[in-house]
Amino acid sequence: MTLQADVKSFGQIDPVWDKIRQEAQEAVEKDKVMARLVYNAVLNHDSLEHSLSYHLSQRLDHSDVDASVLNRTFTDIIEKSDEFRKSIRVDLAAVFERDPACSRLIEPLLYFKGFHALQTYRLAHHLWQAGSTDFALYLQSQSSRLFGVDIHPRAQIGVGIMFDHATGLVIGETAKIGDYTSILHNVTLGGSGKESGDRHPKIGSSVMIGAGAKILGNISVGCCARIAAGSVVLSDVPKETTVAGVPAKVIGTAGCSEPARTMNQLLNGNLTE
Repeated sequence: MTLQADVKSFGQIDPVWDKIRQEAQEAVEKDKVMARLVYNAVLNHDSLEHSLSYHLSQRLDHSDVDASVLNRTFTDIIEKSDEFRKSIRVDLAAVFERDPACSRLIEPLLYFKGFHALQTYRLAHHLWQAGSTDFALYLQSQSSRLFGVDIHPRAQIGVGIMFDHATGLVIGETAKIGDYTSILHNVTLGGSGKESGDRHPKIGSSVMIGAGAKILGNISVGCCARIAAGSVVLSDVPKETTVAGVPAKVIGTAGCSEPARTMNQLLNGNLTE
């Protein structure tokens, strides 16, 4: 399935939203106990943007900053940013196309905390850039508490990202992640000590980072590289290679042109002589 949508303004044809509403109707017909959630989060809204704003605000609701305040803030941010609205759809497509456990677009929207954590980060990042640093850090804290995902709002993350499972994911303040990258659970993009300034990894586009990998320090991971599960990466990784081990070493090629899309985590056939 290829996802395309004109997202320049509300009210235009949006096949992604149409598909989600169709799936929502089918979900209600199949399982009546889910009707309240599905209507509140999807069917009572006129756009994907409003649906996401409402659902995230409900999940992040707290007496300190309640859902109504969050919903107004999120809606205002998303409605004014064509870039943000495009990224929602590209992120949804990434999960749908790469996660074998995802068979419908409605699933990440309603249930997948990796998708929720990513969208919360995007909102926090917008607030950070606008100077609302305390609000941004509050969202980071809430996301960490609720989703088990800790992403500093200053970090820079591209589009088409998939956080698979996402539990235990940590992304530091000066980290950068390129477009179309896939990251599994318990991954750390961290510093290597107490140094300040630019101290976190720079990840290229279409990189696949396996579960439990730790990438530490202001180092670069080249585009279309593959980081094996459990690896500890302490130095630059060339593009289109596979690294594995503690500390990680190059063991061969990436095995394909876009490892983040294929999600192949087996090392067989890629070892160097």
